[in-house]
Amino acid sequence: MENNLGMRHLALKVKNFEKCFNFYTQVLGMKIDWRPDDNNAYLTNGTDNLALHYDSNVSGDTNDSRLDHFGIFVKNKNDIDVYLKHMKDNNVKIHKEKKTHRDDSISFYVEDPDGNILQILWHPTLSNES
Repeated sequence: MENNLGMRHLALKVKNFEKCFNFYTQVLGMKIDWRPDDNNAYLTNGTDNLALHYDSNVSGDTNDSRLDHFGIFVKNKNDIDVYLKHMKDNNVKIHKEKKTHRDDSISFYVEDPDGNILQILWHPTLSNES
């Protein structure tokens, strides 16, 4: 489809709703788009939308993932180090350390309080570095 703008919405089932809500709003700086009740929140960074839905049946087993990972692009190559420091300063669990990939993109992976994996990524052609 030619008019596809890419993935702009992701929904996660989370067991530790408030901890995850605080992670995405306070650590990653997402804003509340809509919070219809205490068990659901729709967050945004101005472009993308992340839905958090409380689910008491979510397993605590890290091998029982509801999602492999999702990525957050950064605009500038140097932002990778800024984000990595910010995550470490906020005691966020680093899932995989910073790495340069075969396509010259650079990323690292972190885990939110429920163990969902986020890739912080700079890509030489897809990031908006000016």
